[in-house]
Amino acid sequence: MSAPIDFWFDFSCPYAYLGSTQVARVAAQSGREVRLAPFLLGGVFRALEQPQNMSVTLNPPKKQHNRADLVRWATWFNVPLRTPHHHPNRTVTALRTLLACPQDRWPEVMAALFRVYWVDAADISDPQVISGTLDALGLAGTELVAAAGSPEIKAELFTRTDAAIAAGVFGAPAWVVDGQLFWGQDRIEMVIRAARDRWTIDSAYDDFTFDQETT
Repeated sequence: MSAPIDFWFDFSCPYAYLGSTQVARVAAQSGREVRLAPFLLGGVFRALEQPQNMSVTLNPPKKQHNRADLVRWATWFNVPLRTPHHHPNRTVTALRTLLACPQDRWPEVMAALFRVYWVDAADISDPQVISGTLDALGLAGTELVAAAGSPEIKAELFTRTDAAIAAGVFGAPAWVVDGQLFWGQDRIEMVIRAARDRWTIDSAYDDFTFDQETT
């Protein structure tokens, strides 16, 4: 049996939200399970010494394009997208709460929490917002938010974030197929081909190198 595709995500990234809307399609068209892999993007940024909010580092033309790009992709995927009132929101409680949920409910919980942030434009850092979202799914929201504060769940999120770093993840969303990493919602067709057809560019990659240093 083929290994699952890992889908690495954090709720704070709009591109991860867009990618999450295509998880079922990726699974159907690749013939493989897509395994949800939540991680703390801020933890990866700290480990790689990247700015926590990279949008503030964009120059004006690139910032304008970034906004247009998000709207284009939402339109392309035919999914809703709204600007959150505050961004970035802290997502650590939401991620921990997802981990506290029964794993067979993760797909719908992930979708609901992404919707809170990127469609409802609500504050996903608010425990009451999170618990209310889970209640609407028939889950025990208050109990699960409380469980998210347990040492075991906190440790699991750290472990998963370390695993993301070990897998080469540097941003969200990231897809890992048989050890190959693809970054972004715009690599989905490559993800499907790599998973379905065992497509790889290893030999070409080994031959492609150039010196990026400047003097």
